[in-house]
Amino acid sequence: MTTEATGTREATRASSATRTSSGQGAVSGQAIARSLEAILMVADEPQSLVSLATAVGAPTAAVRQAVESLVADFDGADGGTRRGFELREVGGGWRFYVRPEFDPVVRDFVLTQNPSRLSQAALETLAVIAYKQPITRSSIAQIRAVNVDSVVRTLLGRGLITESATDSETGAITYETTELLLTHLGLNSLDELPLISPLLSDGQEGFDDVA
Repeated sequence: MTTEATGTREATRASSATRTSSGQGAVSGQAIARSLEAILMVADEPQSLVSLATAVGAPTAAVRQAVESLVADFDGADGGTRRGFELREVGGGWRFYVRPEFDPVVRDFVLTQNPSRLSQAALETLAVIAYKQPITRSSIAQIRAVNVDSVVRTLLGRGLITESATDSETGAITYETTELLLTHLGLNSLDELPLISPLLSDGQEGFDDVA
């Protein structure tokens, strides 16, 4: 075999390898974006790029690019459909949010479709937030000694609490009660809440460990 033929064959192999590598990169980028979409769909707190990169096992730069592509996709870039939700950066992390213009219809839907009374767990969590606000989800969980993720989502959906700010040290979202709660309780302000100390058990009969 001549030197020229050998060189041609090697060049062909290199070109093929380059095309394969490029194709794998494109697929990998799509896979990262879809994985991030799935993770963010169930995340209760904003997720940092580092935590997302760890979750999907990809470089932070690739995750950042994938997040930016998702933001553009949901915003209807390049003639696409603008979604009713958006991927927003809050407190150094990323999370899905309903677009502000759809807040009223979502609130009406939740209140109409879920008219049932709050569970004991929801009432206890609501009381903690009312008396300790603004308070983070982790602090609520520490006070109640149980996981409160689903309960907080329920209270948010009912419009009884809202995300108020972001903790400057931890980046965690803090929660506080809304005017709707005051309306339900017939109060003008939180100052009219009864003192909690007379309502607390002295612990002589033990405490229920109820989620």
